[in-house]
Amino acid sequence: MNTEHKEITLDLFGMTCANCAMRIERGLSTAPGVEEARVNFATETAFVRFGDGVNPQDLLTRVESLGYKASEKTADRRASDARHTQDAVNLRNRFLVSALLSLPLLYTMVAHFKLTSFLPMPQWIMNPWVQLAFATPVQFWIGFPFYRGSFRALKNGAANMDVLVALGTSAAYGYSLFAVIVGNTSSLYFETSAVLITFLLGGKWMEILARGRSSEAIRALLSLVPDTARIKRDSQWIEIPAEFVKSGDILLVHPGEKIPTDATVTEGSSAIDESMLTGESLPVEKVAQSKVFGGTLNGNGALQLKATMVGSKTVLASIIRIVEDAQASRAPLQKIADRISGIFVPTVIGIAAITFLVWYFLDGNVAHAIENGIAVLVIACPCALGLATPVSLLVGTGRAAGMGILFRNAEALEKAATLDRIAFDKTGTLTTGKPAVKEIHTSGDNGDRLLGLLASAENSSEHPLARAIVQEAKRRGTDLVSAREVQSEPGGGIRARVSESIVMAGRLSFIVTSGLKPPAELVQIAERLEDQGQSVVWGVALEENESWIVLGLADEIRSTSREAMGRLAQLGLEPVLLTGDNATVARQVAEATGIKSVFASLSPAEKSEKVSAMIKDGFRVGMTGDGINDAPALARSTVGFAMGQGTDIAIQTADVVLVKGDLNRLCDAIGLSRATVRNIRQNLFWALMYNALGIPVAAAGLLAPWIAGAAMALSSVSVVANALRLKRMRI
Repeated sequence: MNTEHKEITLDLFGMTCANCAMRIERGLSTAPGVEEARVNFATETAFVRFGDGVNPQDLLTRVESLGYKASEKTADRRASDARHTQDAVNLRNRFLVSALLSLPLLYTMVAHFKLTSFLPMPQWIMNPWVQLAFATPVQFWIGFPFYRGSFRALKNGAANMDVLVALGTSAAYGYSLFAVIVGNTSSLYFETSAVLITFLLGGKWMEILARGRSSEAIRALLSLVPDTARIKRDSQWIEIPAEFVKSGDILLVHPGEKIPTDATVTEGSSAIDESMLTGESLPVEKVAQSKVFGGTLNGNGALQLKATMVGSKTVLASIIRIVEDAQASRAPLQKIADRISGIFVPTVIGIAAITFLVWYFLDGNVAHAIENGIAVLVIACPCALGLATPVSLLVGTGRAAGMGILFRNAEALEKAATLDRIAFDKTGTLTTGKPAVKEIHTSGDNGDRLLGLLASAENSSEHPLARAIVQEAKRRGTDLVSAREVQSEPGGGIRARVSESIVMAGRLSFIVTSGLKPPAELVQIAERLEDQGQSVVWGVALEENESWIVLGLADEIRSTSREAMGRLAQLGLEPVLLTGDNATVARQVAEATGIKSVFASLSPAEKSEKVSAMIKDGFRVGMTGDGINDAPALARSTVGFAMGQGTDIAIQTADVVLVKGDLNRLCDAIGLSRATVRNIRQNLFWALMYNALGIPVAAAGLLAPWIAGAAMALSSVSVVANALRLKRMRI
């Protein structure tokens, strides 16, 4: 019996460091029926895949048993965003109160540096009982979450940042309290514990604010959806909440309004700003039967629409879902940080204990030994290491989404940075996938008139070649008239009366069955066009004389294809053409776009085999395609890129979706992936170097605990700030 697989994304509350995320992930992974669990510390979310027998409420209970809070993430993120906002406000308020209570204690630090001759020192501040009064609420009220977090961590057999902070501050506060009770007030460290807690809270507050900025792309997408929609009910237009629009509803959208959901235009025309979905700044003209997408901005014309996709099925919802999944996934580089974080805290506690013992036996000063041990505990908090990878992914994938590039997961983003070859399908990828008229030849000098007659006859046909002929006539400003007595022969052509002329169009074999003979010079031209891989359409107008026309049509090369190939060369990547079309057409497209390696007349299986062969030869190969026939090669490649206007199966198979279908976005995707991976490596390097240098300095007694606390807080903020550079970096 097949088991149905389900997925859920949870909002998490109460995590303080990467070890918290790892503990929740382990707890969820070991829950009965759970197949996969991934927790992202930067986004404070968990992605869980589970089987039939699991109740989602059990997953929430599991998280709570670990000492944290969780709620299910829904399409309407306002509730979870409000909770995160409230958490940030509470953290800010705790920080401000802590700073207010710690400021007098911070002032006493000047006594340690012998600066009293330069700064006035009120004697009441130096009173040990006053210091105790200021430090106690900071230690046990403001600092209570650290105790609660460390208790939960130790209860579950793990250690996290809270354990380090609770140990360090408790040691400083406890020693000072003992000194006050016994009357030995020459060395008090109340300011160490209080100022340390204040710095940690301030660092976390700045970190949350910075992490909030990294999700601006998602928030911008979410803000596109209007609150209300205008729908037709019994010949009246009424406004309802946009979330209640159903498929099939008739909608009215005025100029300047946002489109509520995915729909098809039934009446009107306008230019639509789709930039937030596609990254394309130019507005897109929409007429009857055009598709429009929820969240895009209507331009200068009123539109009546028929809703086609609503809720979680819209393009906007799918884009948000893909980006969130990518941000919640784990990049291979993050495994390094995970392995280190898993053993980091116990190791640091051991080093701190050794530091205390060494200093105690060296000079016999308990206070000095405690101070150095605390400095080691504080300087080594692994927050920067835990944030190094996920926050860069958060910013990188968010910026990519704003450019119309959707990475399905972090692994795809990391692998895209390593590519050295890009294979391309032809039709729909390098070309538009739509035929266009390339050449027109006639038996006389009346080309535009003959084209108008031919287009008028073809205007009722939905055949792609017929549509291309009609489009060319309109482009030239040729007036079309209604055709009468239309007769069509499938696979052959069409016969119709246009004005006073009998017009026949289609294959030459269809026309000659009527006893007509084309001019020899046009036959030669048609043979040349066919040799070049163009599709040939014949036409004849029967008037006083026969007037012949022959058209060559071919798939139009995308305007950005050649530019994109040049950019790929600058990035050091070699383009390769893999197409099922004939060699002549393949060579022409390759020459027009600047591709040197060409493989033509390939079946879908042979495309996949070519990709496999290149990978076997040591190349890291990206495959770009749009059709069902490209799916095997997309799946076999190192990274698959799907054109956003392609088939569903190609999009589902690919690792990266180029929403607009612009090949320049492919170059942007690779450039952005390289910048993101470089940013992650920078973060990991400095996070590790920070600890590698900071721990020995603290153990050597050269770092006061409060300075260590400030440095630790700033290290996390610096990692986030470095990641935020991706938002402004030129790709």
